[in-house]
Amino acid sequence: MRRADSPVRSEVRRASHLEGVRYEIRGPLAKRALEIERQGYEVIKLNIGNPAQFGFRIPETMRLAMIENLAQAEGYCHQKGIFPAREAIVMETQSRNISGVTIEDVFIGNGVSELILMCMEALLERDDEVLVPAPDYPLWTAAVTLVGGKAVHYPCRPENKFVPDAEELEKLITPKTRAIVIINPNNPTGAVYPRETLEALVKLAERNKLVVFSDEIYDRVLYDGAEHLPTAALCKDTLCATFGGLSKVYRACGLRVGWVVFSGHKENARDYIEGLEVLASLRLCANVPGQWAVQTALGGQQSIYELTAESGRLGRQRAALLRGIEQSPFLSVVRPDGALYAYPRVDTTALPGFTDSAFAMELLTREHVLVVPGSSFNVPYNDHLRLTFLPDEETIREVFIRIDRLLGDWASGKLKLAAR
Repeated sequence: MRRADSPVRSEVRRASHLEGVRYEIRGPLAKRALEIERQGYEVIKLNIGNPAQFGFRIPETMRLAMIENLAQAEGYCHQKGIFPAREAIVMETQSRNISGVTIEDVFIGNGVSELILMCMEALLERDDEVLVPAPDYPLWTAAVTLVGGKAVHYPCRPENKFVPDAEELEKLITPKTRAIVIINPNNPTGAVYPRETLEALVKLAERNKLVVFSDEIYDRVLYDGAEHLPTAALCKDTLCATFGGLSKVYRACGLRVGWVVFSGHKENARDYIEGLEVLASLRLCANVPGQWAVQTALGGQQSIYELTAESGRLGRQRAALLRGIEQSPFLSVVRPDGALYAYPRVDTTALPGFTDSAFAMELLTREHVLVVPGSSFNVPYNDHLRLTFLPDEETIREVFIRIDRLLGDWASGKLKLAAR
């Protein structure tokens, strides 16, 4: 029995600004996978692009660079990052025909994720709008929402190979629109945008004085001769922020080293960039040991090309994934030209009531395969899945045996799934 003078304890609730913030890649499905593993089962995880989980190692030269500089990595560094790393990033921009970048235009963060959140927080007032691709990497939508902005999704349609149409996008611009996000190479679709698309998007941004946020974390992860063109090489008359890092190209997710580089028309953006530096100062600095790997990474041999070649490990695993999809009676896909993922569509003709979220949960529960529902990437349809092709070829073949088995049971009426 409660004493009359004891306080009434109300429920502790999440803050209202978290309403609408989602990140399904590590959401309920991932939690369910952990429960299944605790029961003693092995789960094949295709939900996260985490190379180390599948035996990929960072280049040894990067590891040595960190070890040799540990004595210089025990204290805080400058809020924008250490000089050698930022200087190496500036030199890389020069090699890619991006002009006018100085060391003061480079911020290093604890991964690109932190920098995305900081860039949105420094820019947006409540109800400001940001154009975000659909499908998108959901952190972009979450970051805009978290700071009180509104993510306006522009379609990258499957029938157009997930490449956006600038004319369609322009119709979404309002007086509240502040920026446009470009993800190239794209996660989750693997699309690599052609020059004419990037030129049209940049011209659109310049005409409307929009900040361009170009997420290029997969810039060297390319297949079948695909070529990546940095957005900043085309952007002159508005501010362009380019995001890169060590996580994917250099298989170093755990180092948490990402960067953002400002270029283009910077003169009228000094106040914004100074605001970003305030936020960088508040978190003191990014992970220092990992920053000592940047100069070696950018200046050394680019081992990613050996992996993405047709005969390389990523090239072979991508081919295995595409074969699995091509041989499936239920799946089709726009071939990914970049990144580490495919975004196949499920033919639901013989699958009444199909939803990607219900199927993904059943696939995990019955077949112990973890994928991400396509609708998690802020699209209006629910017949796609995102899979990474980081596992070895034999594992990928087994994944499609299990996917087709479950879809076959559903099509034959042996299994009925309730929407979740």
